[in-house]
Amino acid sequence: MRLSTKGRYAVTAMLDLALHGDNGPLTLADISLNQGISLSYLEQLFAALRSKGLVRGIRGPGGGYFLAKKTKDISIAEIICAVDEWVEFTRCAGRENCQSGQRCLTHSLWNELSSEIFDFLDHISLANLVERGTQNQNQHLSYSGSQITSSSMAA
Repeated sequence: MRLSTKGRYAVTAMLDLALHGDNGPLTLADISLNQGISLSYLEQLFAALRSKGLVRGIRGPGGGYFLAKKTKDISIAEIICAVDEWVEFTRCAGRENCQSGQRCLTHSLWNELSSEIFDFLDHISLANLVERGTQNQNQHLSYSGSQITSSSMAA
């Protein structure tokens, strides 16, 4: 199973917005620069995110995008679905016509797996990702600091 770049980039761009949005609206050019995502691709993604009410835009000088909801109220599943992306394990996209127009023997298995993944991503919010990133960064800094201290003591 692979999530396409559309879903990955949408989540990445929204996380960038969550991390830097406190400083005012963020331009797509800024997100493009920060994340290495093409500006034209971001324009497409943000049109979909805006239409689903996840982001709001401000036009003109000093304009850009900001989150339309609190980070705790935006799930990763919601972001992925907003850009018309979903991880589907059935060969029939849930239509139950996977084997010569009929439901295949393993349809329920793959359908349940798709549901489990949706539920998993639906229970992770942007706030959770921000928190995880902060914890990882603090652990990395703490670990680096302890290595320096240990090296200094050995010398």
